Formats: sequence, C-alpha cells, structure tokens
Amino acid sequence: MPDPWTTSASASLATRDGVVTLVEGSAFCISSGSGEIDPEHPQGLFFRDTRFLSAFRMRINGNPPEALAATNSDPFSAVFVARGRPARGRADSHLLLVRHRYVGRGLREDLRITNFGEEPAFCSIEIELGADFADLFEVKEGRVEKRGKLSVDSDGDRVVFSYARGPFRRATQVTFSTPPRLAGEHAAYEVIIPPRGEWETCVQVTPVIDGQEITPRYLCGHPVERSMPVARLEEWTRRLPVVSADHEGFRALLQRSTRDLAALRIFDPEFPDRAVVAAGAPWFMTLFGRDSLLTSWMTMLVDPDLALGTLQTLARFQGRDVDPLTEEEPGRILHEMRFGETASLALGGGSVYYGTVDATPLFVMLVGELYRWGSRRPEVDALLPAVDRALSWIREHGDKDGDGYVEYRRTSDRGLQNQGWKDSWDSMRFMDGRLAEPPIALCEVQAYVYAALRARMHMATEHGDPALAASLAKEAAELKRRFNEDFWVDAPGGGYFAIGLDRDKRHIDGIASNMGHCLWTGIVDEEKAPLVAAALTAPDMATGWGVRTLSERVHGYNPLSYHCGSVWPHDNAIVAAGLMRYGFFDEAHAVMRGLVDAAAYFGDLLPELFSGMSRAQVGFPVPYPTSCSPQAWAAASPLLLLRTMLRFEPDFRNAKLHLAPVVPPWIGRLRLERIPVMGGHLTIELEGEVVHALEVPPNLEIVAEPRSPSA
Repeated sequence: MPDPWTTSASASLATRDGVVTLVEGSAFCISSGSGEIDPEHPQGLFFRDTRFLSAFRMRINGNPPEALAATNSDPFSAVFVARGRPARGRADSHLLLVRHRYVGRGLREDLRITNFGEEPAFCSIEIELGADFADLFEVKEGRVEKRGKLSVDSDGDRVVFSYARGPFRRATQVTFSTPPRLAGEHAAYEVIIPPRGEWETCVQVTPVIDGQEITPRYLCGHPVERSMPVARLEEWTRRLPVVSADHEGFRALLQRSTRDLAALRIFDPEFPDRAVVAAGAPWFMTLFGRDSLLTSWMTMLVDPDLALGTLQTLARFQGRDVDPLTEEEPGRILHEMRFGETASLALGGGSVYYGTVDATPLFVMLVGELYRWGSRRPEVDALLPAVDRALSWIREHGDKDGDGYVEYRRTSDRGLQNQGWKDSWDSMRFMDGRLAEPPIALCEVQAYVYAALRARMHMATEHGDPALAASLAKEAAELKRRFNEDFWVDAPGGGYFAIGLDRDKRHIDGIASNMGHCLWTGIVDEEKAPLVAAALTAPDMATGWGVRTLSERVHGYNPLSYHCGSVWPHDNAIVAAGLMRYGFFDEAHAVMRGLVDAAAYFGDLLPELFSGMSRAQVGFPVPYPTSCSPQAWAAASPLLLLRTMLRFEPDFRNAKLHLAPVVPPWIGRLRLERIPVMGGHLTIELEGEVVHALEVPPNLEIVAEPRSPSA
C-alpha cells in the first residue's frame, strides 16, 4: 500500500491542560503529562484516523510512577521524567524513570530506569498495553463501542492486537528490544539494577493495515533519524518573509501563525514534494476542501506554492462520477478525506466525501488568485481543465433547479445536513429561530461563484479568448444584479443580506456574519455596502473580540454554540478584508484589534473559535470547549489581516502591485522582508499609509492606489 501522508514537522500541543500531544503526518499521540495513555480518556496513538494504541501504563514495584516533568524537544518527540514511589517511611526515591517517545508512522519509546542508590535495587516493571482500534471521532466524542472481533496474542518479544469487522482489518504489533514475560496485554520484567546503574529497553509500536505493516519512522536499534521532517521545516522557514512590528502582540501572533502552518503542511506520498494544508491538529490532520483552499488563499503572501500544491491535489481527487453515498458528482471538489472505520461505513466504503457546496467555487477562485501572482505558469495553466469541470458542476449539479443559484441538499441521511462552512445542524436560522429547510442557497456561496466567474474571465483574457471573457463577464454581472435583489432583506433602520434562500426561495433572515464574505468577493452593490458594514459591526454582532456568527437578536442565539453566536477568527479575517475592500477602515481595524487582543489570552495564537460573549460582559475571551488549536484557517487568519491592512493586491503577470496600506495606529511600524515576488523579493517598511520600498524586483511597478471594490 502507498505510504501515508507525512508532515514537514508537525505541531506539538504539549502540556496543555496536563495533556501532551505529538503529531507527525497522519500519526499523532495524546497522553497525560506523565506519558501514560489511559483508554478512559481521549488519548492514544492514532494513525490514519484509527487508534492503534489505547493503553500504555506502567507500574514500578507495584505503583504508578510519580510524574515530575515533561518536555518536547521537537514537534514529534517528548521526554517524560518520573520517579518510583518512595519506600514506606522515606521521603525520596532512588529510582528515576525517563521515557523518550518518538511518533512517526507508529511509535518508539525508549525506557530507562536509573538507580541512584548505594546498593542494588530490585525493580519490578509492569507495562499494560491495549489497542481497541476505535475510530478517531469515536474517541474524540467519547462514544467508543466496537462491534467487530478483537483479539490479542503474545509470543516471545511481541504482542499483537487484531481487529476485524467486515473488510475493515487492522492490527498493532508491539515489540520489545529486551524480551519481557508476556501474559495477554501485560509485559513484565524483574531486574536488579546495580548502584548508580541503569536498566533500559525499547518499545516499538507498528500499525498494520489490511495485513500490511507500516514501517515506523523511528525503529528500535536504529539511530533516531529526524532528517526529513526537520529538513522540510528548515527549507520552508528559509523561504518565509521576515515580519517585524512595533506591536509586540501582533508580531508574536504572526510568528506563532507561521510556525503552526508549518506544522499543518502534509505531503502526498505519490507526490512527496507537493505540500498541502491539513485542517487542524490533532483531530483533523487530513485534507479538507474548503479549509485547505481558504487557508491557502490566506497564506499567499508568504508561500504561493502552498496554494499550488493544494489545488493540484484537490484536482487529482476531483469528482468524476455520480455517487449519492459519497455525494461525488462530476467536477465537484471534495469536502474531506478519511481512513478510519467509521468513515468507510459512513461514506459508502470510500475514503473521500464530497458533501460541500463551497469548495468548488473556492477552487476556481484560488486558481484565479495564482494567476494574479504570476508564478509557476505551466503548472497553473495545467489546472484549467479542472477549473472548467468545476464551473460545469456549478452550472449543472450545483444548480439543480435552474434558478441561477447554487444550492445544497444532502443525497442521503449519512451526509452533512448543512454543507456550507457553518455545517452544524442548527446553523441556518430565521429571525424567529426556525431552522431552514433545504435545498438552501447560501449568500456567501453565490459570492464565491461570482468571484469564480470573474477569475475565469481573467484567465480567458490572459489566454487570448475575448469571446469567452465577455461571456463570463456578462454571466457574473447578471449574477451580481440578481443577487443584490433576491438576497436583500429590507429592515427598519437598514437592510442586510439574508443568510440564504430556503427551499421555497424565502429569505433565511437571521442576521449573520455570512454577508461579510460577500463584501470580500465584491458582489455587493456599493450603495448597499454601508448598510452591510453597519449590520456586521452593530452591538448585536460585534463582541469587542470579533464579529459573532449569529446576531444576539436572533432566536436561538447562543454565544457558547458552534455556529449560532460564537466568534471564528477565519470568518472575522474575511469580514475585515471585506470591510477594507469597500473602504470601511475603522470598522476593519476594530475587527483586527479584537482578534489580536484575544490571541494574547490563548498563548499568542487564535483557536478555531471562541465564545461570543461580549467584552463588556466578561473582560476576557471565553474558550469554546472542543476548539482545535492549531487549526489551519485560524492559524492563517493573522496573515490575511496583514495583507488586508497592506491592501496588497498583485497583478504580477502585468508586473504591477497595488499597495495602498492603511495600517492602524496601534500597530505602529511594520517591516516585511523577502516577500516572494516575480522570481525575486520585495522588502518594504510601512507606517499608516506611508510605504518605503527598500528592495523591489526589476520591472515591478508599485501602484499606490487600491483596486476598486468592483475590480
């Protein structure tokens, strides 16, 4: 079988709430701060969405070791230090346990016990192991209930756990460099450790998928080799622009963002030089359509090649057939890839699920953005057939009733009920709290389609096809005209855009952040933009930390819900970009300031989401209980904020760069070095609206005017 996807060097979430998490590619390990793995908690060694090790607990002389410290020297390894329990009547112990753990396509753990006593020490070592092969989401949600056949066999230096349910077959091999006494799930040693002496062994955990062993990256008896992940990380870091800012919090946030994004890059085993963005660590280290596309857009300022790799990979898995179980349709871009047992059962035996309405137009938008950046032209041009297949899906399968709008409705009860970015079951609300019935045409999806048509129009112009360009321009203009009529809600004191249209073409009239995405794409008529800006930043939407997903005026608003009143950083970064596009500088700066201030409470990072409780209610942002960190589009959001305040809009194929910064006073001075531009680098210093270009590639013209909102 092909090798699993791997990372450049993955994020470590060590010692958060007493939990240590190590991630390397599609393998990750979650344990307590002592290194113990407890099956009663969401812990274990996971690989390709399956828990291959659910228990790993030790006893020394009949007692659990006393944890002292844990640290991680790099993203995929950790050191746990503990001591044996002191003998009765003694304050100190002479036995010190050190566990070196390495994660990568499996697990290796070096165990060493040192006797600091003056006489030989008897030491009984017991290791309890377990493997339940639970699906990742069964563990995450606390609903593990295995229905297949589990077995365990032990022989010599090896314990083998096996699981089978229909065609789904997995196994875990646990081997020891020093053969223990084995009894089922238990391994035991009885040793005499000399004074000032040591005892050690190496434990290796190897996943087996459908009868084929996956060779772990770190093998017992071999030197610990970290060259590939570290080399990838160092190479990426060398290419990144250097950003400095007077505002220490913003600088720290940008630094953390780029580090987390490095962690979330994964590599296709069939194209090992092609990086794509995983959605989030640890639970979402896989390719997502919408998440990966939006993250790639946000990171264009630092690494356009990330967008190219993401697009090439998504094009490779673009829909070909009609399959109601996986919701695959010709031209459709996937929602997510999964490999666990639950995924194969839920998705009709497949590992790719296509139930998303927005990834397909976002795919076309991102290809258009790469055209504007002007690099890697042959490879970008090679994506044009996938772009045209995506537009065919938009016009045909996406618009099943022929009304000119893209709608969604799942094709089986196993699919996602809501298929926009707010994909929880209760996110589509009328003002009175009623839930909308599908098929639903979301406002932001029509905005993405508009931007996709405009992007393809510019591609046609670049390729010398004025007839196609004119046809696409006409189609986009008509969509914009109809959208501004059909989605507009007249309301006392000012109107706004509906979240969408329901099955009866009625306005889903809850006030929500979705319309900020419409500003971002330019589909909003300029005379309506002030009303949209006012609605987004009114007290019922603005918390002081960010813009809520849903207004507190809507029945069903809940600041601690997933999509009905919480604050999502990526959503806010897009809202800020939309406000800036239409010239609402103060409003955009207020959104930015809220996010930067909030990040300080989360360790200089932005989580997936946090509570929508206002700054006046609580003087700090309240976390959402199961929020992911790092999460891709949250990690990328500060980079979009940076690009937004710079008003950095490239047209590099025509050797132009629109650079008309509006840097807020609280940021102070900014300096960006080595921005990749036209085969060279751009270095600039900025303060307010003043730009000093210190290094400019030859022939690049810097235009000190922004693009118009409708450009």
